[in-house]
Amino acid sequence: MFRIREKGERHSPIGSAGKPTVLGAGPLEFRCIEPFRVWTATFDGTAMQTSTADSMRGSSDGPRAKMQFHIEATMAVPPWTTGEPSTEAAKLASSEGDVMGGARYEQLFRAVGVVRVGGDEQRFTGSGTRVRRQGTREMAGFWGHCMQSAVFPSGRGFGYITYRPHPDGSGSYNEGYVFTGDGGLVPARVTQAPWLSKVQANGENVALVLESAIGTVKIGGETIWSVFNIVDPTSPHALAGLYQGGARYVWDGEETYGAIERSTPPRDLAW
Repeated sequence: MFRIREKGERHSPIGSAGKPTVLGAGPLEFRCIEPFRVWTATFDGTAMQTSTADSMRGSSDGPRAKMQFHIEATMAVPPWTTGEPSTEAAKLASSEGDVMGGARYEQLFRAVGVVRVGGDEQRFTGSGTRVRRQGTREMAGFWGHCMQSAVFPSGRGFGYITYRPHPDGSGSYNEGYVFTGDGGLVPARVTQAPWLSKVQANGENVALVLESAIGTVKIGGETIWSVFNIVDPTSPHALAGLYQGGARYVWDGEETYGAIERSTPPRDLAW
């Protein structure tokens, strides 16, 4: 596993055509080739070499390794703007926006790329979720969330974000979508989410259930790689323990790989 989280000099946002199509800092740069259609991501620098096991122990140290990658991402599904078109979700997205981080949308894509570490080079294809967000995030006292998304070979896809119920049991933000390959996104709510409750490297059951106008959608899931950001739960500055990873999803027998992100107060994690 290779990780980097640091400040870098901001790149000029102006691309070769004289338009603001570049977002970058330090060794990382994103370029908009065609709005809502094609983006590239390029990295040329060093990253910390570590492992999932190290992240499970809360370790944030490791040797630096030279790394490069270039990814071209072609969007596969229309963009989803959080808070639209559900009135209830819009109200909660606004009232709990400090956690959400302000204006936000996401879009599923397919990708081709190459990664080089030292003298090794690997070319790959894959899929993912592009997230665009603008605003600050206030995480103090956050009570946890779950986010999953994936696009399937047939063109179907799904995505959602939900927060855990508030500590007093009251409802919280819950919004998502289903895409069947025809037309636009179908608004959905998740009725079964795999809340983060334990520290497990992989092989965890992360199945989910979505309810929408097209009915109940049941999607099986299993984690295949994991990254943890865990702090001492006794620390007065402890925020939500964060998990980010990849999962194998199955929808009516069709398989794909997709994203999963979850958080929970560190005191609630089982080891």
